[in-house]
Amino acid sequence: MSRFVHPAGDRHAEMLPHERPPLAPADLNRINPAIWPRTSSRTDGALTIGGVDVRDLAGDHGTPLYVLDEDDVRSRMRDYATAFAGSEVHYAGKAFLCKEIVRWLQDEGLGLDVASGGELAVALSVGFPAARITLHGNNKSAAELSRALEAGVGHIVVDSYEEIARLGFLAEKYGVRPKVMIRVTTGVEAHTHEFIATAHDDQKFGLSLNSGAAAEAVRRILALPALELVGLHSHIGSQIVDTAGFEVAARRLATLLVQIKDEHDVVLPELDLGGGYGIAYIEGDEAPDIKEIADGLRGIVTKVCTDAGLPVPKLTVEPGRTIVGPGGITLYEVGTVKDVEGLRTYVSVDGGMSDNVRTALYGAEYTAVLASRESFAEPMLSRIVGKHCESGDIIVRDCFLPADLAPGDLIAVAATGAYCRSLASNYNYLPKPAVVSVTNGEARVIVRGETEDDLLRGQL
Repeated sequence: MSRFVHPAGDRHAEMLPHERPPLAPADLNRINPAIWPRTSSRTDGALTIGGVDVRDLAGDHGTPLYVLDEDDVRSRMRDYATAFAGSEVHYAGKAFLCKEIVRWLQDEGLGLDVASGGELAVALSVGFPAARITLHGNNKSAAELSRALEAGVGHIVVDSYEEIARLGFLAEKYGVRPKVMIRVTTGVEAHTHEFIATAHDDQKFGLSLNSGAAAEAVRRILALPALELVGLHSHIGSQIVDTAGFEVAARRLATLLVQIKDEHDVVLPELDLGGGYGIAYIEGDEAPDIKEIADGLRGIVTKVCTDAGLPVPKLTVEPGRTIVGPGGITLYEVGTVKDVEGLRTYVSVDGGMSDNVRTALYGAEYTAVLASRESFAEPMLSRIVGKHCESGDIIVRDCFLPADLAPGDLIAVAATGAYCRSLASNYNYLPKPAVVSVTNGEARVIVRGETEDDLLRGQL
């Protein structure tokens, strides 16, 4: 018989239906503040965010719909700016980027990481200061590097020997001297999914510390007068909930900093430990406190550098998910409710893996609620699925919804602000949903939803 994961317990604890602990009907209406946007509540039974009823959002903008709590996102930006005062906070734009997010970053005083020419174009289109931008990527094209040099981006994080040579040539061509960091693969094994662990040696990012590739990259950059080497960069993965891995990475980076000082008589002034801090997706998940992260990372960097006899470098961090993830939800309309006798009920909605591929991609888990009304019907073990022609088109693998769920009801899925719209596709020719920002009882579209005309545009 199939086994299920109970959303209120250990996320890896499987149990048979008759083994599941009882769940009270009232629990199905709960909006856990650790998981949902900071302004979430129920008003007259319906979910409201930013003072806006989700039924009004669905009526005005349709479903599926990405909803972003502006107050939540801005407040998390301010939390980081305060906690890391004296250090640099660069938002990782890959989590979710649009013009309005860039404006919020500028208002709140944060920097920005971009990983492509397209992301750079979004930032520059609204006048974001290029000096506060860092360009990442394992295969930056000559065109992307040229655009970055012409714009005057603050840092370029190099990822290969080929890029060092390419960037050196272009820097001479344009008569500029960009600040460069080396992405170092430290060999740290982050306790996360294989596809979002990024510091082990056998993967595409960075230059290996263990093999000596990172040290060789230092030699090559220092041999090019057109490049200014200012620091080292490390990113150990995503959805990390403690600082243990960062401490190991920092110690290994300090070893390389000592080697650079001894071999080249050069002291690098900057150290970027990346991001990847986790958020709560389901009951029982722990989300690290931002101040604790800041104090922990500063303490780690100070100690390892002091122990190595080095001056403490300027610290940079790159949060993405923790800024934009908790403030976002996705709103769906129920289309069909299909009971599979003795197993579970399949709840099909009007979106799917085209607007949230994370469950199919690496087994992400989510919390979902009936959002358009309250219900005190008995809990029903459910699987929320999309409308795509794939058996793996699953949004929430296992959750409990009320047994009186019916077509036309609205379901909200929490913590979808990060990596859902960014990874969205047009599979089966579904248009990408709009993104709506809510605050103070008002809603406004910040990314227009696609239409069928958009899908056909460009076809000959």
